[in-house]
Amino acid sequence: MSEFTDEQIDRYSRHIILPEVGGKGQKKLLESKVFLVGAGGLGSPAAFYLAAAGIGKIGIADNDNVDFSNLQRQILHSTKDVNYPKAQSAKETIEDLNPDVEVVPYTDRLNSENIIDIIKYYDVILDGSDNFPTRYLVNDACVMLGKPLSHGAIFRFDGQATTIMPGEGPCYRCLYETPPPPDLVPSCQEAGVLGVIAGTIGVIQATEVIKLILGKGELLNGKLLLYDSLGMNFRKLNIRRNPDCPICSENPTIKELIDYEEFCQVHF
Repeated sequence: MSEFTDEQIDRYSRHIILPEVGGKGQKKLLESKVFLVGAGGLGSPAAFYLAAAGIGKIGIADNDNVDFSNLQRQILHSTKDVNYPKAQSAKETIEDLNPDVEVVPYTDRLNSENIIDIIKYYDVILDGSDNFPTRYLVNDACVMLGKPLSHGAIFRFDGQATTIMPGEGPCYRCLYETPPPPDLVPSCQEAGVLGVIAGTIGVIQATEVIKLILGKGELLNGKLLLYDSLGMNFRKLNIRRNPDCPICSENPTIKELIDYEEFCQVHF
C-alpha cells in the first residue's frame, strides 16, 4: 500500500499522530495478517479492536453457532445472530465496522490435521479458546511454525494473559506441561464467568498483538499477567522456559501435533 485514501487518513488519524505509530506503523497494521482462534468471549473484543486498528487480514476460526447465553460477553454477535455460525457473524460485524479489513471465516473445528495449513499464512495468532485441547493444539502448532501467539484465559472473576514468542521465551507447555484431567477444572459453562472480564483480557490480547506488529513497547513475553476483578488487582509473574519442555526445548519429545479431545468436549 503506497499511500492512504482520504477516508483512511480520517479513520486512522488518532494512530497516525502518535509518534510511536505514524503513517509507517499504520501501514504495517494494514499489511498484517492476524488469526483468531474463537469468536467468543475473548475473540470478540480482540477482533473488534484489531479491526478498528486496521489489521489488514483477520482469520477467525469457530465451529459453533451463536447461542443466547453467549450474548452476555460475546460482543461480536447480537440477538439476530442466534443460531447463526459465529465465524460468519463475526465476519459481517467486522466488515460493517471497517471495510478495509479482509475477514476470512473458518467454520471447521481446528485439529491436528488442518491447523498448520491454516495458520501458516498469518503473522500472529491470538488464542481465544476456552478449553485445554485447543490451547495445547494451538501452542504446539505455533511453536512448530515459530509463530507469535497471544494467549488469554478467563474464569469466574479472573483472567490471565501472556505472549508466547517461540525460541525467545516460554510457551504454554512451559507453564502447564500437560492438560489437566477433565473433571479437575470446570468450564465456564459449569462455573460461570463475569461477562466484562472477557472484554478486559481480550483487549489486553489485542494490545499485545498491535504492539508486536508495530515493534513497540514491552510484550508479555516471559510474563504472565493475572487479573483479579473483585480486588481490581493486576499482578505480573515472571515465567521461564522449561529446559525439559516437551515441545519447545532443545530436545522436544513431541514431534507431531496431537489432538486432546479426550480431555474436554467443550467447543471454543
